[in-house]
Amino acid sequence: MTPIAGQPILTAAEMRAAEQRAIDAGTSVTALMERAGAGVAEAVRRLAGDAPVLVLCGPGNNGGDGYVAARILRANGVAVRVAATGAPMSEAAIQARTGWDGPVETLADAAPAPVVLDAIFGTGLSRRVDGGIATPLAALVQAARLSITVDVPTGLATDTGDALIDTVSHFDITLALGALKPVHVLAASAQICGTVRLVEIGLDTRSGARAEVIDRPTLQAPGIDSTKYTRGMVAVVGGIMPGAAALASEAAMRAGAGYVLLLSDTLPPNTPHALVCRAWAPDALADARIGAILIGPGLGRDDAVRSKLAVALASDRPLVIDGDALHLLEGRTFHDRRAPTILTPHGGEFVAVFGAWSGSKIEAARAAAATSGAVVVFKGADTVIADPDGSVVVAPHGSSWLSTAGTGDVLAGAVAALAASDSPLARHARAAAAVWMHGAAARRLGSAFLADDLAREISAVRAAL
Repeated sequence: MTPIAGQPILTAAEMRAAEQRAIDAGTSVTALMERAGAGVAEAVRRLAGDAPVLVLCGPGNNGGDGYVAARILRANGVAVRVAATGAPMSEAAIQARTGWDGPVETLADAAPAPVVLDAIFGTGLSRRVDGGIATPLAALVQAARLSITVDVPTGLATDTGDALIDTVSHFDITLALGALKPVHVLAASAQICGTVRLVEIGLDTRSGARAEVIDRPTLQAPGIDSTKYTRGMVAVVGGIMPGAAALASEAAMRAGAGYVLLLSDTLPPNTPHALVCRAWAPDALADARIGAILIGPGLGRDDAVRSKLAVALASDRPLVIDGDALHLLEGRTFHDRRAPTILTPHGGEFVAVFGAWSGSKIEAARAAAATSGAVVVFKGADTVIADPDGSVVVAPHGSSWLSTAGTGDVLAGAVAALAASDSPLARHARAAAAVWMHGAAARRLGSAFLADDLAREISAVRAAL
């Protein structure tokens, strides 16, 4: 079993393409099923020990994986029972069923077991699951001491995480076969999946993959000849709520910026002495040493603010647009900007900028980035970072304690610091590095923290990289 950080994320269609490449290269579907079942069996043995296992098999290849796993578990001395929704229908699943020489119970009549392994439906499910499957599955999962699902929890759509079942069963562990899928990382369905681990089955899943799970970034320490300007100068455009801009400014400093300039008529108390504050002026962004501009935190939305945004948009510096500034874009795109533009909307701001969306958050963010010509950091319990070229990084399992005022301003400041730096990372990877630091700081703090605490904690996170 492999942890998921840095692993590619494939849609159902992309997974089928990866399997087809293996088949075209000479690997049979039966061989792939044998690998999958063996990997699942090994994982179950490690997780469940000698506890009795009930394997639930569906009619397709996911069920075939279950039959193979059951056969191998029994051969290794584990007490195994199998229950099925019906006869296998695919050729490979039929062959896998013949390899299981024990009885097969009906799902509806199956008695509980300490360990339940769900192999009913996998990535191919696209229709609703009726109660004849949902109800007994839920009862068996609830009764089990340990619940494990093969590839995708039965009743969830692979690409969106949407529920296709009335009663959704929550699993302790999901064993993703070959590659992660969107269902494993999107917020609501990720909770249903529980802990996700990858089971390798010998597929090339990197070729053509356009999305991956966020991973710990590699960021260099300043060189011996670094200066405050070469480390990155960030200009933060303040507005009617100076505290938000000050939070973003402190986060930028703690995320690695060498010089942060807050353009505001008011400097809130208790800000770091290293923060430079000047009044806004039309030529405030003309300094060639500025490495990136951040506009939006606490900005407001009046006519004076619109003129500030116009100046920022006209600049040739990397630009991070957050908060109030997002509401003032009015359909503006950024294909013509010479420097990268990064938008950091939460859910409501995303709708305000790009309109209502449904389906996959990954695809929504990818489409928004392509349309706007900007890197889009679509925030939430799952944060999706999308580049205009189609590349996506997903940060799952965000701390629920981040749902407090100011934490978005802290993230915006960290994004600006990375945008201003001389890092060799690609533009969307820089934003992803900031998201990772933001999440790591929240994990270090634990619970009931303030955004001020979060900004300060980023120093410790950055120092550990």
